Amino acid sequence: MNKRILFVLAGLAVLAVAAIYLYPKFFSSSKPERKILYWTDSMLPGDRSDRPGKSPMGMERTPVYAEEAQPESSAHANHAEEYYTCPMHPSVRSDKPGACPVCHMALVKKTKVINGDDSSNHDMAALEAVRLSSTQRVMANVATMTVDRRALNKEINAVGVVEVAEPNFKHISSRFPGRLEKLYLSYTGQQVQVGDPVAEVYSPEAISAQQEFLLALQSQEISKMATGTIANTSTQLFEQAQQKLVLLGLERLIPELQQTRKAREIVTTYSPIRGTVLKKSVDPQHYTWTGEDMYDVADLSIVWMYLEVYEKDIRFVKTGQPVRMTSEAYPNEAFTGKVTFIDPTINNETRTVRVRAEFANREGKLRLGLYVKAQILIPSNEALVVPTSAVLTTGKRTVVWIEVQENMFEPREVVLGAQTEEYYEVLSGLQGGEKIVVTGGFLLDSESQLQQAVRQ
Repeated sequence: MNKRILFVLAGLAVLAVAAIYLYPKFFSSSKPERKILYWTDSMLPGDRSDRPGKSPMGMERTPVYAEEAQPESSAHANHAEEYYTCPMHPSVRSDKPGACPVCHMALVKKTKVINGDDSSNHDMAALEAVRLSSTQRVMANVATMTVDRRALNKEINAVGVVEVAEPNFKHISSRFPGRLEKLYLSYTGQQVQVGDPVAEVYSPEAISAQQEFLLALQSQEISKMATGTIANTSTQLFEQAQQKLVLLGLERLIPELQQTRKAREIVTTYSPIRGTVLKKSVDPQHYTWTGEDMYDVADLSIVWMYLEVYEKDIRFVKTGQPVRMTSEAYPNEAFTGKVTFIDPTINNETRTVRVRAEFANREGKLRLGLYVKAQILIPSNEALVVPTSAVLTTGKRTVVWIEVQENMFEPREVVLGAQTEEYYEVLSGLQGGEKIVVTGGFLLDSESQLQQAVRQ
């Protein structure tokens, strides 16, 4: 009997020891094991891994436990919609597997995250909003500023070439045929004033015009004592002969002819313009014909400059706006002019509009063909502005990041207007007083995209 009791007690002791080793959770007083969701580097926003190790920055990842994750509000809980689609034809969708009706490829399974709220704008905010810890914000160098209004001094940069002002350019042409006996303008670059002699010409036509004038002059003098038709006819002939000399550019001969009563064999032509000889087309003893160009002369005290302005900036340009110009020829000197004309057409190849500016050139420094850089100065106006560093262009839209709560950021689509080197004008999408991210926006955008990828 005693042996049986001993065997029973021994068996119970063995069972108790086995239970302690096999089922420690029933006997242990320690806390239950915590569930690890993922491993991350707290200094690198968006870094996640399903196992421990080092992040791309070389830091040891730390675990993120289930009880530390922020629960989603039931009002905004997400659910997944599963469907099948063709990789080559994304428009094909089906609720069950099969073959694409277009290319007969096997449909692949896709999952789309849908927000419990039907508002697409709220869904966008839920997917793209980013929350950072204070440490992450410092490491990511995220800085903000308050949006306000200020004067936006805009300058449109353009390049161009100095050209002659067309109203100040003239061809000195031969008004009658003849032989050039002497040239007073003998080389390109020579200066000439209005009324300076240009050439001496032997011309039978010029001699004939002088003789006609002398005959008309004599006839008028004879008919002074007459009346009626004879007197009127003589006067008309005289006026016609005189007008012919004027049209031939020989009006200076009229007083001489009236005094000497003798026609000149060699006549002199004179310059109708002051300026610089840009081109010389004739030589002595050259036979000219009526209308032949002998010299190209331009007054270079005023020059034009044609600037190429991109079509995105042309809406800001108006005639009369000041233009500041610099050139490598005079690196320490700036010239000031104004916009005088805007071309009504756009160059299809360069997508630019030609803008003409006028500059004074009394010292002759602005030589024709000089390559220049110019800034068209747009009058300043008060506008809601953001720094250029705050603007991110995604290809389809332009966004800035806004701090909606402390360390909570979300993107905002904006429409931009004028641009300077430091600021953009905001036409819509922002209000004064909002806080925008001026540095670190690219990291927030990357974190937002990583969050969307994880949720999908």
